[in-house]
Amino acid sequence: MEMEYVGDVGSLDPELLQLPDVSPMALKSNPYIADELFSLWLSTPETGRLIKSLLDDAKAGVAINVPGNSNSPNAAGSSPLPSLFPAGGGPPLSPRSTSGSPRIMKRAGIGPSVLGSPLKVVSQPVKEVIPQFYFKNGRPPPNELKQQCLARIDQLFFGHAHGLQIQEFKSVTREICKLPSFLSSTLFRRIDADCTGVVTRDSFVDYWINSNMMTMDIATQIFKVLKKPDKNYITQEDFKPVLRELLDTHPGLEFLQSTPEFQERYAETVIYRIFYYMNRSGNGHLTLRELKCGNLIAAMQHADEEEDINKILRFFSYEHFYVIYCKFWELDTDHDFFIDKENLIRYGNHALTYRIVDRVFSQVPRKFTSKVEGKMGYEDFVYFMLSEEDKSSEPSLEYWFKCIDLDGNGIVTYNEMQFFYEEQLHRMECMAQEPVMFEDILCQMVDMIKPEKESYLTLHDLKGCKLSGNVFNILFNLNKFMAFETRDPFLIRQEREEPNLTEWDRFAHREYIRLSMEEDGDDASNGSAEVWDESLEAPF
Repeated sequence: MEMEYVGDVGSLDPELLQLPDVSPMALKSNPYIADELFSLWLSTPETGRLIKSLLDDAKAGVAINVPGNSNSPNAAGSSPLPSLFPAGGGPPLSPRSTSGSPRIMKRAGIGPSVLGSPLKVVSQPVKEVIPQFYFKNGRPPPNELKQQCLARIDQLFFGHAHGLQIQEFKSVTREICKLPSFLSSTLFRRIDADCTGVVTRDSFVDYWINSNMMTMDIATQIFKVLKKPDKNYITQEDFKPVLRELLDTHPGLEFLQSTPEFQERYAETVIYRIFYYMNRSGNGHLTLRELKCGNLIAAMQHADEEEDINKILRFFSYEHFYVIYCKFWELDTDHDFFIDKENLIRYGNHALTYRIVDRVFSQVPRKFTSKVEGKMGYEDFVYFMLSEEDKSSEPSLEYWFKCIDLDGNGIVTYNEMQFFYEEQLHRMECMAQEPVMFEDILCQMVDMIKPEKESYLTLHDLKGCKLSGNVFNILFNLNKFMAFETRDPFLIRQEREEPNLTEWDRFAHREYIRLSMEEDGDDASNGSAEVWDESLEAPF
């Protein structure tokens, strides 16, 4: 059988028959390449002679033995193909070349657009350049932002070649750093580490821009400004300069200028409230993580914008401080700034049981800071009162859970709950009220909490229920237990009208009105002409 070769086969140089090396991936993505290469292979003289030989052997009934060699058509192949070529080797391998033959590729109609790009991608993959994402001292600011900031710095420092003094620095704090203005003094002293009394342009640029402070989030900025340079946490002491400047500059606190002793008490109360809600570890070291998880930053920004300090319900409200301090003063009958068990048992019109007061004074929920045996200090009282008046908050749930967990094993059994409820039951009987048996109230609590295990309660169970604070009221606060049982319509209406307020916010508002009315009554009975409105801040 004669084969008709494509083109002038005799003029082909054997070196030009080398086919380019094609990877399986390139063939998969470009299947037409295989057809082109097969057509190219069929056009070679070796292939024609091989096919003619195979056809002659097949006609003669001779077993097919396929010679295969990359260099000579007479060399025998060593790789049998079991299905197509059972008795001999496979087709000869084409001579290989790293670059291929331009003439053969052109003859086969394969141009650079067919083979070049896909093969190049496979054989020489382009390495992806990953931009730097970790910077030891924080991400440097973009050049455009940096230039804008420098221009504004030059404006504020213009005419102050020797630097800005502390009273002139507030505009820098607000306009460039975008921080609350009452952080100005603390920021000033952080930059003026050598206590020169001035902050120069270069020292500010070095602190705020060159150390990449300007690219950090505001929580990290405030954290670095407040904490001591060698610490990785904020202490109560670090907040004192901030509260001192707030008292000196906030228009809503000007009336306290004449009573410095109450300025100090207000500052202490704000700091205690911050650590009560924010410092979840309870070790007095406020970390950056805790700062970011809470709402202190938003409250500080609100306080810097709002002239009425009582509208900042989180931490800074003067009315809230007034309620806390007046409650403490009422219980501290000898005014030694300590209260004992007998003082605390009078809290809330004798609402608490003796057993729960004993647990508080055993310092199980929290160690006292008073350092006086059997005495509770003002800070301890702030923690107690915030826990008592808002049992829906997580700090409160943890506080009271430790109290009723008598053996400290992390679960509250029904026997432990019954221990505290026995005194409640006795008090109901003494007050000639219809007693509610523990078995009945237990079913009610289980239905309310829906614990994972019905044989005991865990802190996780309580945190997963909005009504869990009522469990503690049932066990040791008779007044709130009875209000819950009777579904006090006043409380229900208040919750419906003010859904965004916490239990503490509602309590503090009611109590402040009551205390201010008592002050009004005292002023009227003493013949005072100054009877001030409820909306005004109550003086001491």
